[in-house]
Amino acid sequence: MRLERLTANKIKIFLTSDDLMERGLSKDDIWKESSKWNQLFHDMLEEASSEFDVDIQGSVAVEIFSLQTQGMIMIITVNGYKEDEELLYDGFIEMQVRFGGCECLLFEFAEFEDVINAAKCLFRAGISGGSLFAYNNCYYLTMNHLTPGKNEKAASILSEFGNVSIQSPFILIEYGKQIMTNQAVETIIHYFK
Repeated sequence: MRLERLTANKIKIFLTSDDLMERGLSKDDIWKESSKWNQLFHDMLEEASSEFDVDIQGSVAVEIFSLQTQGMIMIITVNGYKEDEELLYDGFIEMQVRFGGCECLLFEFAEFEDVINAAKCLFRAGISGGSLFAYNNCYYLTMNHLTPGKNEKAASILSEFGNVSIQSPFILIEYGKQIMTNQAVETIIHYFK
């Protein structure tokens, strides 16, 4: 589990599939009324509270973005601060949950050589496409619209050379530099055999 403070009242939490499995949960369980999920939310809120010195009580909004085989990202927004301590503490936290999906794999690479090696393995496995971005001294490869079997194979190959990114693809499009569009694997193979 990784935490990142986005604003004064907004925190991003990235949970890998392994994090969920360790707690005996799956992404499909989010829709079920489960004491395990409630416990997970409270544990995450406590960790975020101590990590960022934020008093999280009262009402919070939770946005959940599923990243297919990679896990999920949760954006927690504390809805306002109340001045009166007695009004704040009522023994529970009210949560509003919104769930969305992301149809792409997104991996981060420290070196361009890692991207080249990943592209070669993807190509040998019959996987093509993808877009390549540069942002904050890293490279990001997104793979969109893969079939479920190829999606899992691509995630496995990419994880050998890079790391699952908690960066939003929309941030990369807006602020990153797009190096290759829609045919990154083929373009890399063409120039870096």
